[in-house]
Amino acid sequence: MRILVCGANGQVGHEVVKRAAGFGLEALGMNRAMLDISQGEEVARAVRQLQPGLIINAAAYTHVDNAETHAEQAYAVNRDGVGYLAEAAREAGIPLLHISTDYVFSGAANAPYRETDSVSPTGVYGASKQAGEEAVRSRLEQHLILRTSWVFGAHGHNFVKTMLRLARQRDALSVVNDQVGCPTYAGSIAEVLLALAARHARREELAWGLYHFGGQPACSWYDFAVEIFRQAEAGGLLSRRPQVTPICSAQYPTPARRPAWSVLDCRRFEGTFGLAAPDWHRDLASVLAALAVPRSANSLS
Repeated sequence: MRILVCGANGQVGHEVVKRAAGFGLEALGMNRAMLDISQGEEVARAVRQLQPGLIINAAAYTHVDNAETHAEQAYAVNRDGVGYLAEAAREAGIPLLHISTDYVFSGAANAPYRETDSVSPTGVYGASKQAGEEAVRSRLEQHLILRTSWVFGAHGHNFVKTMLRLARQRDALSVVNDQVGCPTYAGSIAEVLLALAARHARREELAWGLYHFGGQPACSWYDFAVEIFRQAEAGGLLSRRPQVTPICSAQYPTPARRPAWSVLDCRRFEGTFGLAAPDWHRDLASVLAALAVPRSANSLS
């Protein structure tokens, strides 16, 4: 089956395209230059011409802080663009698998968020992603919305690569310790999306709807950084670990307020599809190995 992958240059989209053949699928990867999902006519035309059997949307406006001053751009992609994809999928009679975020929640909880919990985003990014979820639900029955969090990988910009870069520049770092979430490997997200796409290609019935999928166990950014440096030193990516000091969010102000708690309860996804939430420690090791060999092919940013 042919699948249309929007956002192919992003962390998850890149992994989907790279891994699709292993699931017996043909991935038509589209970056923004090839398909700008914020342009409705462009989306409709692409789906008519390419005739995919399923769409995976990994395209998004993801700069959380910039979204506060560029709300129109964030909504154009995260709400309107997603709506255009849902409309095109409905016209073609095909499903849409769409990636959303933990940032739709306020972060005021103290237990893992379930799919039935009320959403209350604290910033433009989260609000635009929530609007995108609504755009899918209101337009297309055959949809799967996958909320995930703290995405990292060997490709693109992410916390792991930033920490490695800073560790080479500084002897000491301060990292926020009062924001807790679920680091999630882009490759693991891609694997479960492709597994579901392959089931659809085999004409298996899928339970459409909203699901949570995140790495386990939950941790703080500080905990994540400490483990990054431990594994990187052990694997030879760092000659020495920097000193890491935990700080609170108030000591590291940003234009957009992040959820203090964005832990996702993944039991509904695991129980429905029989696909386990991944251990981020193991996935981190895979990413660091990919960054180490060959070093020249993995520019840290």
